Amino acid sequence: MKKFRLGVAALVHDHVWGELRKWQAIPDVEIVAAGDVNPPLLERVQKEFGVPRVYNSWQEMIEKEELDIIQAASENSVAADIVEAAAEKGIHVISEKPMAARLEQANRMVRAAQKAGILLMINWPTAWNPAINTMFRMIKNGDIGEPFYFKWRSAHNGPKEIGCSEYFWRWLYDEEKNGAGALMDYCCYSADMCAYLFGLPKEVTGFRAVLVKDYPVPDDNAIILMKYDKLFGIAEASWSQPTKYITPNPVCYGTEGALAVWNGKVLLMKPGEDVREIEPEPLPEGRRNGPEYMIHCLKTGEKPEGMCSMEVSRDAQEILEAGLISADTGKTVMLPIEG
Repeated sequence: MKKFRLGVAALVHDHVWGELRKWQAIPDVEIVAAGDVNPPLLERVQKEFGVPRVYNSWQEMIEKEELDIIQAASENSVAADIVEAAAEKGIHVISEKPMAARLEQANRMVRAAQKAGILLMINWPTAWNPAINTMFRMIKNGDIGEPFYFKWRSAHNGPKEIGCSEYFWRWLYDEEKNGAGALMDYCCYSADMCAYLFGLPKEVTGFRAVLVKDYPVPDDNAIILMKYDKLFGIAEASWSQPTKYITPNPVCYGTEGALAVWNGKVLLMKPGEDVREIEPEPLPEGRRNGPEYMIHCLKTGEKPEGMCSMEVSRDAQEILEAGLISADTGKTVMLPIEG
C-alpha cells in the first residue's frame, strides 16, 4: 500500500494539532517532517506525533524532503509563499482557513496550483459539519424556494480569552499577518459559504471597529454585507462575545420558507406549518474532514469541490478584501475588484 508522505509547513495555526490527529488516523499517510521557526512547537510535534525529522523553517523542510502532501498551518500572509514553494516541487497542499491575508496572495495560490497541476484545498471546519451540509443541500434543492437572505455569525470572546496559544494569537492580532482582526478571522466563514452557495456578490459594504478590547487589536467586531441581484448575504464576526449563540446559526430565508441550524439539527420552517426538526445526514467516509477528503481526491483523481475548493475560497477572499476596503474607506465596493 502506497504511503503518502506528509510534511507540516509551519505550526503557528492552532488548528494544526487537531488536523494532525486526523492525519494520524489515516493508515496510508505517514507524517515524515515538520518545519517551523519556534523550537517549542517542533518539540511538541515530535513528542505528541512522533514526527521523525524537524526543521527550523518550512522552507528547509520543503527543500530537503521528498513529500506528497503539505499541511500548511502558517500565518494567513505566508500561505501563498508555502503554496508557491510546494508547487515548484509538485507537492499537493491543504492549508488552513482563510485562504490568505489579501486577495493578491489568494490569486498567487490559484495561479501556482494551476500551473503546477497540484491539488490545493483550503480547510474550512464548517465544510465538515453534517447539519450545515444538509441545510445547504436543501437550499440548493429549492426546499425554501428562492433564497433572498443568508446570515452566519462567527463569535467567541477573543483568541487570548478562549485559550489560543501565544504563537497563534500574536499573528491574529497583527493586521499584516492576519489581514485584519476579527473581520478576517471570522467574517471569512460566511464569505466562503456565500461564495459557495451564491457566487460573487455585486456589491460589498463592510464595517469594523474595536468595541470592547482594551489592548491593541486591528478590530474585535466586524460585519460584511453582500448584495446580490436578489439576495443579501451577511457575515458577522466578534472577538468579544462571552457566551454561546442564543439564536440559530446559520439562517437562510427563502420565498417559500426558512432553514436554520440549531443544536446540530436543521430547522425547516414553512408558512402555516410547525417547525420541522431534521436530523442531518452523516458525512460519508472520505468526506468527514480535510485530511480524509484530500486523500480521497488524490486516490480518485477528483478535484476538491464545494467550500474547500480553491476557486470558492478565492472568491471568499475577494469578498473579504472588498469588506476590508469598504470598512476602511466608508464606501461600498463593487465586485469584481479591479486589478
